[in-house]
Amino acid sequence: MTQFNDLSSLPRYLASRRSGRPRDMIAPGPDAAQMREIVRMALRTPDHGKLNPWRVVHVASDQRDAFAEKLTAAYRAEKPEAGRLEIEAMESFARQAPELLVVLYSPRESSKIPLWEQQLSAGAFVMNLLHAVHAHGFVGGWITGWPSYSDAVRDMFGSAPEQIAGFVFIGTPGQPLEERPRPAVDAVLSGWSAAGD
Repeated sequence: MTQFNDLSSLPRYLASRRSGRPRDMIAPGPDAAQMREIVRMALRTPDHGKLNPWRVVHVASDQRDAFAEKLTAAYRAEKPEAGRLEIEAMESFARQAPELLVVLYSPRESSKIPLWEQQLSAGAFVMNLLHAVHAHGFVGGWITGWPSYSDAVRDMFGSAPEQIAGFVFIGTPGQPLEERPRPAVDAVLSGWSAAGD
């Protein structure tokens, strides 16, 4: 686990952050004080208009079984033909990793700030959560999939027009984290010229 302690190591720290697979995460996860600090750090997110168009719900370990039950019920209601393996996948989803934060995108539709900017801020908030998790020596995984797009699941944590931005699973790596392929810098960075060349 990498922990950030020194400003001179910041570039190395940023280059070392990786997402973990929630199914591979083991205990310990952050305690209550660490979790509050992780969320506090994530609040330092770009947010045009100071709208805070996001919020977080912590699903504590003693609530995971109840979440699994409600999640599988929502899945069965939408997909009555679902087989045993699909239901087991939903149960596993709800119970994986020591800690779970559900991040909700909470748009302020009456604001003059475009919704697109609010969505970008919500995504930046999740990224800041992942950086804060890493800074505390844990690993995080930002997961979406069917539960993120289900109104029934969303209604467990909020209400329309909110949407689930993702499920952030947090724990300790149970095995070495894999480096995934990254694009070459030149594939994403270009220069601009007034001449349009």
